[in-house]
Amino acid sequence: MKSMTGYGEATVQGRLVRVLVQLRTLNHRNLDLQARLPREYLGMEEDIRRLIREKIARGRVELFVTRSVLKGQGRRVDLDERLLSQYLQSFRRIKRRYGLQGNVDLSLCAGLPDLFQFMEPEGREKEEGGLVFKALAGALKNLERSREREGKQLMLDVQTQARHLRDVSASLTREGGRIGLRIKQSLVLREGGEVPAQAVPSANGGWTFKGDIHEETVRLKTHVGELGRLVRRRSAMGKRIEFLLQEIIRELNTISSKAPQLSVVQLVVAGKERVEKIREQAQNIE
Repeated sequence: MKSMTGYGEATVQGRLVRVLVQLRTLNHRNLDLQARLPREYLGMEEDIRRLIREKIARGRVELFVTRSVLKGQGRRVDLDERLLSQYLQSFRRIKRRYGLQGNVDLSLCAGLPDLFQFMEPEGREKEEGGLVFKALAGALKNLERSREREGKQLMLDVQTQARHLRDVSASLTREGGRIGLRIKQSLVLREGGEVPAQAVPSANGGWTFKGDIHEETVRLKTHVGELGRLVRRRSAMGKRIEFLLQEIIRELNTISSKAPQLSVVQLVVAGKERVEKIREQAQNIE
């Protein structure tokens, strides 16, 4: 079991830059990935998203990638000497034709368009791409550990509540057996084999009596058992737990409406309390 909340980061340094990847995850019903990347890494975004989706199934994911250029290893300035020569020839031609005064100096050259260009070091993209994905893998690994640590605490609490829910289910089964026995003992089939008015068709093709909760307690036991097995799996389970809780609540409601005896109602209330505690935790489970 993993929590949807966690944090992980990793830093990798190469020949030219240092890359820091930070991942923070929060509760969310579905997978919602928000990525903040430097302009130089925008071309990698889809691959980065794919790797994160392979590891995280549910929750809000906030990704921050920071690129720090190492001192003396950044971009270099390149002078387009051919373009400068054309500028100078044009200035001399203008000066002769129109009889202008003045000289071309360095301050004028600094403002000429496209004369200077920033050049990235050779092999930068390939090297930095490797750094980014290495840092991402480390951050994901640390995030996984963070989410698993909190997930263990969630699992212990959910297992405790599930055990109490199993006890409630067993008690309802016993109560249902006693209620069913009393109902059958109080009814006498009419002469000629007619079915009494208190009997209604059951799902399995037979007959059951009003107030009989046997079928509901069987389904309740099945759902509670599946819940206990589910929390021990190593996979995303939050949505499945929420679905099972809905089914358990449905059976508890039906039981209390069909058999409103005090002993049954008290057990149903106790069961709903456990369901709500598990539901609160399920909102944090991937």
